Amino acid sequence: MTPPLRLRLMRRSDLPFADTVRALAGWNQTLDDWQRLLAHEPQGCFLADWNGAPAGTATTTVYGQDLAWIGMVLVHPDYRRRGVGKALLEQCIEYLRGLGVRCIKLDATPLGKKVYDGLGFDDEWTLTRWVHTKLRPRPAWSDPRIRSWREDDGRLIDQLDTVAFGVSRRRFVQAMAQQNRHALVLESQAGRTVGYALSRAGTQARYLGPVVAESAEAGLRLVEALLAHTAGETIFWDIPDPNAAAAEWASRQGFNVQRSLTRMYLGANATPGDPRKQFALAGPEVG
Repeated sequence: MTPPLRLRLMRRSDLPFADTVRALAGWNQTLDDWQRLLAHEPQGCFLADWNGAPAGTATTTVYGQDLAWIGMVLVHPDYRRRGVGKALLEQCIEYLRGLGVRCIKLDATPLGKKVYDGLGFDDEWTLTRWVHTKLRPRPAWSDPRIRSWREDDGRLIDQLDTVAFGVSRRRFVQAMAQQNRHALVLESQAGRTVGYALSRAGTQARYLGPVVAESAEAGLRLVEALLAHTAGETIFWDIPDPNAAAAEWASRQGFNVQRSLTRMYLGANATPGDPRKQFALAGPEVG
């Protein structure tokens, strides 16, 4: 008897289903996010079929042999509790191990964490999603050290971003910057790059991140500059809990806690990065 569950590569023609199941879960990603994930790792994005009908999704993002990410693990409500999500996760892990990736990470919801624990993932640190639904207009930002993103900034921010994130994600950050309306760089008085910040549209809210900076002063200046462009919008802001300066500032500005996630890893976490230099994360689906 043919098993009802079949896993295959995700195709562009699957993206309408993928975005439908994303919407049913209440997540914030857009079709642009799905397209970027598929373009970045076309051999590592998967779809589950149940008796020929699409049932679930999962994506991977490979940053090199030291680190890759699993994200967008979603199962349609009609096919839950049939092992679809676990099968997709195992497919992602098999794919990444086949590439020789030494460490696999993901951001786990409390419900998903039980599954990841069973697959051998360990906790690294927690993060919190902060939300603001009534952000008031702010004065136009005029700091001369903050400028718009330029074509070669992927190269200029790479060392700083690698220290913060743990490995280089230059190609992915460059793609995000080119697709987003607000992409900023902060330079020192001497012209050295000391931080960068992106924000992007979402289906429920504008998403802040990634924001990476050498210091709390630099990171919060960049966040303030991003917020100057977002009056009247709902804002989602994912902050690593070890970055106390960002969390305290968010609370003072009237942001509220929406949910907590746990960053988890499988394998040798040899390049953990520094969450204190990450003032906003790129997203649970990519880190």
